[in-house]
Amino acid sequence: MATHRQPLRLGLTGGIGSGKSTVGQMMASLGASLIDADQISREVTGPGGAAMPAIQTTFGEAYVDASGALDRARMRQLAFNQPQARSQLEAIVHPLVALQSQQRIQQALQSGCRWIVHDIPLLTESGRWARQLDAVVVVDCTEQTQIARVMQRSGLSAEAVQGIIASQATRPARRAVADVVIANEARCSLEQLQAEVRQVATLFGL
Repeated sequence: MATHRQPLRLGLTGGIGSGKSTVGQMMASLGASLIDADQISREVTGPGGAAMPAIQTTFGEAYVDASGALDRARMRQLAFNQPQARSQLEAIVHPLVALQSQQRIQQALQSGCRWIVHDIPLLTESGRWARQLDAVVVVDCTEQTQIARVMQRSGLSAEAVQGIIASQATRPARRAVADVVIANEARCSLEQLQAEVRQVATLFGL
């Protein structure tokens, strides 16, 4: 584990349904500045979001819902059937997410925050994060747990969830880049998960 600068910069990742976002919020409650790439992505693709003009131009009005936001269900289906559509969407959204993430990092630095947590769904898949982070925390669970959680919260079919999982890094690949693994199986209570998060904070002297 690298000797870290101040503030400590952690990468947080995990597959869909792993509980990564919950862990991120728990870290924030302990004083971390949370830079949530997914949340920023939802903002730039929300009503009036910075990505929406380019999305409408690239994919057409059918992919913009009545509120002016990205129609996520329709786009998910398109990306499932046409993988190149996902690449096109990422080319629009990712630069905007990176820009806003950098702005929030600067705000955290100016506020004197002791640790910054980058919630990055595609951390394992991306080669650009290694030099920017002091350590990587992976939230881990079995595929069966992932499927059950996502079906319950999103109403997606098991096949749809399996398709999303298949598009992400494998569980062994995520664990291979981890400095710390937080286990969050179905039997893990919120209290137990919170205790694991506190242990991570203690490990880094926070």
